[in-house]
Amino acid sequence: MDKTVLSKIEHPPATLREMVQERMREAIIEGHFKPGERLVERPLCEQLGVSRTVIRETIRFLEAEGLVDILPGRGPIVAVMNWDDARQIYEIRRMLETAAARTCASQITPERAQALQVALTHLKQGFADKTPGALFRATADFYSEIFEGAGHHIAWGIVQRLNGRISRLRMLTLASTKRAQPGPSHMQAICDAIISGNADAAEAAVHAHLKDTATIAERLLAEEERT
Repeated sequence: MDKTVLSKIEHPPATLREMVQERMREAIIEGHFKPGERLVERPLCEQLGVSRTVIRETIRFLEAEGLVDILPGRGPIVAVMNWDDARQIYEIRRMLETAAARTCASQITPERAQALQVALTHLKQGFADKTPGALFRATADFYSEIFEGAGHHIAWGIVQRLNGRISRLRMLTLASTKRAQPGPSHMQAICDAIISGNADAAEAAVHAHLKDTATIAERLLAEEERT
């Protein structure tokens, strides 16, 4: 008798811990928990309907992402972002993302071009809907296509470990009207350059995008420090 063949699970269901991590991550990124605010276990357990063990595991996970700091005598607080940290994050992004964009452009395929265009469509929809969680996921999917197209899997792993802090900076800069160029226009320029196979233009488009957002972030973080 033939053995039963089981189909592969492409997208396994999220565990309770993963759902709590995502919920709390989005709450921090969207500003529901303010920088420096204490994260008290009991209210979090009551709000989310989970045990203290799950909350503690989540806090440790978010600490590893750089979204939470644990202070002696105070316990966990939402990490405070300063310009020195942000500057380093933008510099890491510049090195990794420009390299990925160049390589992806130099070896673009019709299949990758189509996938990148689909990801860009979802990203633009996220900007239009102004739903932070959906926008962050769509942005991650867009960049995932670029890094995958470049074959830069280790670099993408580094970016993912920074993703919480990157998303906080993205949330900070999204509402600004003092951009040299709107966010969707930057993403369109990056996509167009990669799809055309122009490595120099792809690198320049990523560089322009990060320079624009870094300038905004520096100003806004300086304003936060003064208040």
